[in-house]
Amino acid sequence: MKSLTSSILSVFLTVQAVQAKPIKVFILAGQSNMEGPANISTFDYLGDDPATASMLRGMRGADGKPVTCKGASIAYLTGAGEKNFTLHGKLTAGYGSMWGMDPTKPGDKIGPEFTFGIVMDAAFAEPVLIIKAAWGGKSLHTDFRPPSAGPFLMPKETQDLWDQHPQGAHGIPKAEERPKWFADKTAATGVYYRMTIEHVKKVLEDPKKVMPEYDASQGYEIAGFTWLQGFNDMVDGQVYPKHGKEDRFAAYSDLLAHFIRDVRKDLNAPKMPFVIGVMGVGGLKDQSSSMVAFRQAMAAPAELPEFKGTVVAVPTAPFWSDELGAIDAKRAQISQMNHFLNSKHKDHANADGQMTDEQKKEYLKKYEADLISPAELAKWKRGASNAGYHYLGCAKTFALMGKHFAEANLRIIKKP
Repeated sequence: MKSLTSSILSVFLTVQAVQAKPIKVFILAGQSNMEGPANISTFDYLGDDPATASMLRGMRGADGKPVTCKGASIAYLTGAGEKNFTLHGKLTAGYGSMWGMDPTKPGDKIGPEFTFGIVMDAAFAEPVLIIKAAWGGKSLHTDFRPPSAGPFLMPKETQDLWDQHPQGAHGIPKAEERPKWFADKTAATGVYYRMTIEHVKKVLEDPKKVMPEYDASQGYEIAGFTWLQGFNDMVDGQVYPKHGKEDRFAAYSDLLAHFIRDVRKDLNAPKMPFVIGVMGVGGLKDQSSSMVAFRQAMAAPAELPEFKGTVVAVPTAPFWSDELGAIDAKRAQISQMNHFLNSKHKDHANADGQMTDEQKKEYLKKYEADLISPAELAKWKRGASNAGYHYLGCAKTFALMGKHFAEANLRIIKKP
């Protein structure tokens, strides 16, 4: 009896020790790919690859539906249009892009947060809280601009070009429109940085509001920050005008370094692990000068001496689906052909403009059938749900991202 009593007491004390540990808080922030455009309908595609089939089993319960984590919760700030809203609850699928969704409950898409949370839930006995803030179409140079980077300044090369075109041309505003352009830019600078920090602080003021099982005696530990953003900066030729130059995106590296310093300072977490999700749309095959230069610029802060060991860059290009990308390229050809048919292009079937709408429809239907096989069409429907700049909305890609972001964060935590 005495032995049994001792065993029970030992178990009780062990449980108490686990409960007393601070909850682990992880922050995920960025633009549309951090929001998450991968429809739950593409989950089955993971099962087609032996390398990710086991991940799929971890993402679904015995009933075939997405799992709900017992030990991981999420507090998510996002927006559709100009309206921001928050969602919170136990982590499950549906905390991705909320465009067109009911803002009172999870939708039908995931980003990296789903598998990130599954990995973290398995890694820690104590509860895990993910605080996510993401909005589509936002830049680091303006929307997420960190305070220590100072105000937005127009690059000299762009200003010189504007000075040469006072009447405006090709996206350059007219001289009389420029004061308002700069005023709007100033007003937009740093808005989403501030909203992200405010969201984190508000959640952590009273975690119990989003995590009912939270015990204030436990406290919390901010254990990591993951950043997935970049597309809007990469395609902005005015802010980054040195086309074809290796250092074209050096300013992005500088901004991201400021961002890391500032979030650590504003959250009072000076050594907070920071994971950079490096742009990977197009996969490893995309070796265009802009893509290569941007990927290098994104990863660069991780090599700074001040960040050694606490900041890591995770390439996402390896998670891109080449086979879906090849089908997407064919879909682009079909779209281009549709344009040619409707613009009387001299080198295509409707050069004289005499085709009827029905004839154009039939021509395009045959063109598509010749280009994309039934097997490819079925594969596309199984694995893709969005455009290329959204990693094709492929759940396999986003599941791999979340898993690798979490594992990178864990490696930093475990370093002595």
